[in-house]
This record gives sequence, structure tokens and C-alpha cells, in this order.
Amino acid sequence: MSDTTGDAATTFESVDADTVEAAREQAANAQRVVVKAGTNTLTDDDSNLDREKVDKLVDDIADLLADGREVLLVSSGAVGAGSGRVDYPSDTVEEAQALSTVGQSHLMATYADSFGRYDRKVAQLLLTETDLDDSERFTNVTNTVETLLDWDVVPIINENDAVATEEIRIGDNDMLSSSVAIGVGADLLVTLTDVGGVYTANPKHDASAELVEAVGSNYAAVQETVEASSEVTFGGIQTKVHGARAASEHEIPAIIGKSTEESVLAKIGDGKPVGTIFVPTNGESNE
Repeated sequence: MSDTTGDAATTFESVDADTVEAAREQAANAQRVVVKAGTNTLTDDDSNLDREKVDKLVDDIADLLADGREVLLVSSGAVGAGSGRVDYPSDTVEEAQALSTVGQSHLMATYADSFGRYDRKVAQLLLTETDLDDSERFTNVTNTVETLLDWDVVPIINENDAVATEEIRIGDNDMLSSSVAIGVGADLLVTLTDVGGVYTANPKHDASAELVEAVGSNYAAVQETVEASSEVTFGGIQTKVHGARAASEHEIPAIIGKSTEESVLAKIGDGKPVGTIFVPTNGESNE
């Protein structure tokens, strides 16, 4: 089955409806959820940390927690929060790293206060891919995460921007969240973004762009279109797509959804359509 959306050059094979429904059901039944929030989900146009946006994210997470689920939050925003607090540029890696150290404490204090509205405590983990690639280090990470979850504490994970170099330039929290989801045995990965899903073209420049409901056997075509239409202002959709696909290859459904959608995580928990879902590849093949 095929459908043509967006501009005339974009044609994607649709994912089988039963496969999509099964993936949504699997997502709805998830007990351990990794939620990734991007910088634009947390800051205003002037790079200041936006308390209203933070509270909205925490409200959505609280819906899952109240339903008895475990949630790990992978949060960007430290560099942006730092930019909003000190009047210095982030033109170089060194400047961005310094800004992250200013913003990280502000970000965590804001999270602690916001989660406190629900009598929830939070913990900070700053990681790099090195921590996940080294087996001994990652064992320590997973042991810490398991203990925090046993204590009903919400782990908040961020890229350790102060020591990262390549990661800080490509927004690697998208891949970090995927690696965390795989490593801790999560049942679902949700990436919240201002874009709200994968489109047939760049929706910020092409009014005809349409949302791709599901990604599975059509992944190669979707990836090609995303890479052709993406740019810095597209919100780093390439890494979000790659991260979601990596999770789906480990039989974890992954959803890219719009952070401003009302009760977005509760809708996912109810099995409703949200954004773009990447179906586990045990249900869909590229072959």
C-alpha cells in the first residue's frame, strides 16, 4: 500500500495498520518509559528557561507516574539555560561548555521545584557515550538508575556538556536517550520536540509537508527525505530519527511527539495516535 504526501517527489510506503496499532498498544502498556525533552521544549525565544514549559513537561510526566509507571527524563537545555542567565556568546565549543555549567544547576533547581509540586524528588546524572560504551561504567549507571527508581526518584539525565566535544555540536542527547532506553531495558522511548514528528518535507519551510504516521518498513525512504530536507533550524530531526530507529531495532517502540500537545504522554499511555511512531522491527522489516 502506498500513499503520496507532501510534495510530488515524496512517496512513502505506509506501514501496515495492524502493525501500527500493535505498536501503539505496546507503547500504551509500557512500564518503564524514557522521555527526552529538547532545548526548544524548555526555553523561550531568548534562550531563557521557560518555567511554564518546564511545568507542562513535568505535568505530563506526572500523568505517567500517577499511572504507576517508571520514568527517566533525558533533558537538554543546559546550554540554553546558561545563555539566558549570562550575557556571553556560545560561538565556540568552549563557550558552549562553559554556558552548560552555568545553566545545569539552574535547570536542575527548576526541575526540583516543579516536580516538588507533586511531592516527587529528582536526581541528576551527567553522562557521555563513553559512560555507556564502557561495560563497568555502564553497570554503575544502571545500578544507580535502578536504585533511584526503587526509591521513586525521577532520574534526570543530560549529556555532560562540560567534558563533551563532538556531542555538544550535534545535539547528541537524542542518541543518548536511545542508548539509555536500550541499556536500562525501557519499554518505550518518547522524544518531545517543537516539530512534533517526522514530516514528508521540512514543515518550517514547506506548507504542504504532512506528518508521517508511522515508520517501519519505509525507514530508508523516510531517512533519505529527512536528511535531504534537514538543517539546523529543523530541530535536529536527523538524530531524533536515528535514535528512534535504534530503539525500535531493540524492539522498543519510539514516538516523536509535539511537546505542546495537551496531555501528550497520557494520550500515549491511552494508546492514542501521537506524532510519529517507530514500530519495533520485529513487527516490520525493511526487507
